[in-house]
Amino acid sequence: MTGIIEICFPQDQQEGTEATVIRWLVNEGDSVAAHDPLVEIETDKVVVEVAASETGIIANIKIQQDEDVNPGDVLCTLNTTGDLCGEPESTAATAAAIDTQTRRDRLSPAVRQRVLQHKLDISGISGSGRGGRITLEDVEPLINSKLDQQKNDVHIASAIAATTTKTQGSEIIPHDKMRKRIADNMVASLMHTAPHVTAVFEADLSAVMRHRASNKEAFAARGTPLTLTVYFVAAAIAAIQKVPRVNSRWFEQHLEIFQSVNMGIGTALGDQGLIVPVLHNAHNMDLTTIAAGLADLTTRARDMQLKPEDVRGGTFTISNHGVSGSLIATPIIINQPQSAILGVGKIEKRVKIREIEGEDVMAIRPMCYVSLTIDHRVVDGYQTNAFLTELVSRLENWS
Repeated sequence: MTGIIEICFPQDQQEGTEATVIRWLVNEGDSVAAHDPLVEIETDKVVVEVAASETGIIANIKIQQDEDVNPGDVLCTLNTTGDLCGEPESTAATAAAIDTQTRRDRLSPAVRQRVLQHKLDISGISGSGRGGRITLEDVEPLINSKLDQQKNDVHIASAIAATTTKTQGSEIIPHDKMRKRIADNMVASLMHTAPHVTAVFEADLSAVMRHRASNKEAFAARGTPLTLTVYFVAAAIAAIQKVPRVNSRWFEQHLEIFQSVNMGIGTALGDQGLIVPVLHNAHNMDLTTIAAGLADLTTRARDMQLKPEDVRGGTFTISNHGVSGSLIATPIIINQPQSAILGVGKIEKRVKIREIEGEDVMAIRPMCYVSLTIDHRVVDGYQTNAFLTELVSRLENWS
């Protein structure tokens, strides 16, 4: 009796506008164990792995590398009986598959992951571990050899591309899937979906700086960095509670205003683009839990360890563009389908006129520009200014 099962892209795994198969970790005919990773799928927000549900042999890969995939699509079929696609195999092929599966079953999880990741043929390896088990040291030479070959292939392909497409004095860098999707989403948000309007206020962070100086060592002792972003998250939550419409989603027939504040934090990944991990239910958090949650999310984002649920369900976003030096960035593109995004500029000391004991005096203050870019279908200028007024008040009167 033939047992062919389908491995599908789960309905709850896609987070983003599109998904694409970026790498198969197995080939047709490969034996896999239950829970072995089979394929990597990338959206504009995160990369996810789909694993085997049972032990068997990869029978038929349905969606190839670089092809788009939708939730529920069949990625491949898995033969759980050993009869590939229901057709008889030769005795030698069956024996080889059984031998390979037996050897894989004896691998440690770390070794098995490396074998599948690099698609290694372990049939000719004599294990140096106890009882002939294959160790990491046994597979490293194979991995290094394969990587060297891949580098050589890349150099050859680059040389060919350079002779046909490169202009003198330029460099050709192909767009990766994430970069192209980010670009598509930004254009769609700005040009085709929401009419953007941006308001800019200025904030004096003297009170925040004093509080942070008094408390950052205590936070650090608990293993949690007290960053300035923590304060902006807390102040934004208070401003959202003052102007709930900025925490909403536009539909053609109605507006959905969210009671929960799921705060997205724009996190730069260097040349690899931008990702927005989400701090869920931030409205229930105090400064300590906000700091801990942010530290966890940003660390895992930069290590490419985010899960689909970590980038799902955001209702409002903060873009701290000032960390890279800009004073004002406008318009900051709204993270669809949200209705607003807060921008935080570079903090710098500036001379400000302050009234002290009835006299105007010049004072040096740590200042920054804060902006709110809104979907003008949802929020008008009065509400935008009310939000920023509350935000600035919270920051300037921090205690």
